[in-house]
Amino acid sequence: MQRWIKLPDGRFVDANRIMYIGKVETYPRIDEDGNDLGQGYNVNIGTGLAREEQITLMAGKEEVLAVLKQILGAPAPAAG
Repeated sequence: MQRWIKLPDGRFVDANRIMYIGKVETYPRIDEDGNDLGQGYNVNIGTGLAREEQITLMAGKEEVLAVLKQILGAPAPAAG
């Protein structure tokens, strides 16, 4: 049975195909003009071992944590 997870960039991934989840890393975000946009978060998600089967999820803290909770089977927070 497929369990589709929507990523913040609009793509979908089948949570049952995920083989590994990398370490969550942080990076400084800036816009085109060099203004500080705060802390960004990214995590690598792999549905296979080949490079084409790896996804790098880059978003804000809340978005990354929400996707990871969905992948790991926790109920999604209520939209509001």
